[in-house]
Amino acid sequence: MKIQPAAFVRTTLPLDLSRLEALDGGRYHSIWLPDHMVSFWPDSIWTPEFTDLATASPSPHRHLDALAVAAAIAVLTRNVPIATSVVDTVRRHPSLLAQSALTIDHLSHGRFILGLGSGETENTVPYGFDFVKPVARFEEALRVIRLLWESKGPVDFSGQFYRLRHARLDTEPYEGRLPKIWAGGSGPRMLEIIGRHCDGWWPAGAYSPEDYASKLKAVRDSAEKAGRDPAGITPAFIWTCLIADDEAELAEILAAPLIKAYVLQIPASIMRQYGFEHPLGEEWRGYQDITPEALPRERILAMLKKVNVESLLAIVPHGTPKQIARTLKGFIEAGLQVPKILDYGGMAGLKYAARSPRKVQDAEDELMRLVA
Repeated sequence: MKIQPAAFVRTTLPLDLSRLEALDGGRYHSIWLPDHMVSFWPDSIWTPEFTDLATASPSPHRHLDALAVAAAIAVLTRNVPIATSVVDTVRRHPSLLAQSALTIDHLSHGRFILGLGSGETENTVPYGFDFVKPVARFEEALRVIRLLWESKGPVDFSGQFYRLRHARLDTEPYEGRLPKIWAGGSGPRMLEIIGRHCDGWWPAGAYSPEDYASKLKAVRDSAEKAGRDPAGITPAFIWTCLIADDEAELAEILAAPLIKAYVLQIPASIMRQYGFEHPLGEEWRGYQDITPEALPRERILAMLKKVNVESLLAIVPHGTPKQIARTLKGFIEAGLQVPKILDYGGMAGLKYAARSPRKVQDAEDELMRLVA
């Protein structure tokens, strides 16, 4: 089993593609591109009062279209695969996703991975998209994409969400190979759908090696029931952690408002499993509840006062690059093959963001040494 880290390119302004040559050199399994309209950080604390990151960018929501950025990277690189991580199936019709994926796959000479997910409230509801039954919509979108890719000539389709009548997509796959489809998800229905339809998987949340192994087993069991090769599904993970060179730096990072605000992405149910109460109440669902109307400034400020950093230390992996690598090795042993180490500590401020790439690379080097 080959273990190889993935790289991450942010799709926000200011866009930085200066490292593409290094990312294309063989070190990385793939480049992953997020696709959002809105970030997880509330406007109310994206101000110089709370973070000097606001002096470098006036808003945390200056997102570019991930598929357009993927197309640009496709023509600026030669070797590394390119994946969206992830595009939701609410904002984009599956016929357009099918066409865009084929387009980028031709531009990249067969290196594109269509990474999909069922979506989040903040990226859909404010824009008037129907966010009812997103998981059922996700599965139907996968069926439509495959139908258009694999059919010869016009097709008809009548589903719960999509209707096709004499629809066609005659663009042939690059060298006869369809793009891979990876998907992000952690709920039982999503894991079952991913096992039946997809070629790779990211969990939307896995808080221990045991949790990761359990979810991966659900994906593989579903694949086997569908008559697919379970080993043909690539297990990946955007592994969020806090990397610090020493205890003093870790304490500085934990004191930053944007780091404390990471609790917004943690469901109350997970907090309870670790013995903590969520500062936003027992019903908080994590990133699915991150919406502007639910998070006015007063509520965010009150939340920050209640955040127990011990809860973050209990849930979020943390430590030096070597400690991070040793912890991540447990996920490798649980079946993870393509990890992306995401140092959330970079959100503590500009100086921490500047140090973060070096720390991530050190952790990657140590991880590869451990699993060599």
